[in-house]
Amino acid sequence: MEATDLLKKVRQIEIKTRGLSANIFAGEYHSAFKGRGMTFSEVREYQYGDDIRNIDWNVTARFNHPYIKVFEEERELTVLLMIDVSGSREFGTSFKFKKNVITEIAAVLAFSAIQNNDKIGVIFFSDRIEKFIPPKKGRKHILHIIREFITFTPEHRETNVSEALKYLTNAIKKRCTAFIISDFIDENFEDALKIANQKHDVVALKVYDKRETEIPSLGLIKLKDAETGEYYWADTSNKAVREAYSKWWRETDESTRKLFSKCGVDNVSVRTDEDYVKALISLFKKRI
Repeated sequence: MEATDLLKKVRQIEIKTRGLSANIFAGEYHSAFKGRGMTFSEVREYQYGDDIRNIDWNVTARFNHPYIKVFEEERELTVLLMIDVSGSREFGTSFKFKKNVITEIAAVLAFSAIQNNDKIGVIFFSDRIEKFIPPKKGRKHILHIIREFITFTPEHRETNVSEALKYLTNAIKKRCTAFIISDFIDENFEDALKIANQKHDVVALKVYDKRETEIPSLGLIKLKDAETGEYYWADTSNKAVREAYSKWWRETDESTRKLFSKCGVDNVSVRTDEDYVKALISLFKKRI
């Protein structure tokens, strides 16, 4: 991409996403994530109306009376955007590829974080950690991140969500809010997700295309796996083939939702041909 084209693209994304952050998400973002970066202060006796999730069970057992942990809100949060850059992000059939939607959502979150005086960093991952941009503040840093969203080319095309989550747990020492943005076409990341969410505040954003949910009847077609590069022939005129695929998608999607719920991870799904603004607002409101 030519430098002038890149600058134009960066500017377009900045204008759109910074406007959304300022006009729509500023209040919701702050309300949803304030108090999520907390430092322990003291314990005191439970009072009516206190959040039972803050009960200190060790102290409660010792004194045979409920006590709760009191926290102080940190002046700022550290926000990490965990971006799936595997081959499947290049899929799209309507108006945008998944990677374009991921870029816009990530930029909106980045500008929201900066407006909230938070630091923002990025982890690009495939089946390994491709690149880490340490958290910083400022517009210059945000524009650097957006340029990376547009131009970054991963060395690998497969996906390993577990590997990314393990990196988050082990490499990021200070508690942070981590948005993992992916299509989550992967398996066996429950343990890593559970551990990561105990140390950090993990939020999952699933981006998918409507064509991934079902196959149209187009006769015999050649399909390519974007991550492995392998080709497959499929007879899409066969109703049983189409129904089997749709069933697989529904079961996989439901399994992923249940996994997030089991691990206590807030999540939302965004379809490439739908408005991600509504999805983000609903996610923020769930957390308030």
